[in-house]
Amino acid sequence: MTTTIERKATNVHWHKGDVTREKRADMLGHKGVTLWFTGLSGSGKSTVAVALERALAARGVLSYRLDGDNIRLGINANLGFSAADRQENIRRVGEISKLFADTGIVVLSSFISPYREDREKVRKMHEVGGLPFIEVFVDCPLGEAESRDPKGLYKKARAGEIKGFTGIDDPYEAPTSPELHLNTAEMTLEQEVAVIVSTLQERGIIAKD
Repeated sequence: MTTTIERKATNVHWHKGDVTREKRADMLGHKGVTLWFTGLSGSGKSTVAVALERALAARGVLSYRLDGDNIRLGINANLGFSAADRQENIRRVGEISKLFADTGIVVLSSFISPYREDREKVRKMHEVGGLPFIEVFVDCPLGEAESRDPKGLYKKARAGEIKGFTGIDDPYEAPTSPELHLNTAEMTLEQEVAVIVSTLQERGIIAKD
């Protein structure tokens, strides 16, 4: 489902400041980036993001997590789970992630984001802004995610109490070429974090050991 955002505000222009992105990176000692964690509910997206945030803090790297439920408790509290609302949810989070990354923060965005088109729009936002974007596919088989069911959502979906639940009666479109593919059935949490940290180092976003 593709929709075009209607810009209602008129006579608005981007106001450029004097402190550059490069200056902010010098101040922080690292560059900004958006790490976009996508995968089924219960796949481990938030778990990886929390562990990564801790590992980055230990290295003196400033990061911030944007988590699906946390965002829906605040800025996106007025959105449901229809295809249109999910699209708007991801659009808003994409814009927030882009702003955070521009400040020099390592952004950890954890969202099911089931539709490939929506994720590609977020990627394009970053590309247009000259900001790095790393899609992280937290790959967990549906059976495994359902057996974990930390919030009891799969059980409710199977019972018909939740409609349009990703993986049950709504599709999840897996990434075709993510920058990082974490297979949770084969990797430990420590290995997943190590792979991400190594990728950030290789790309020159954070300093090497």
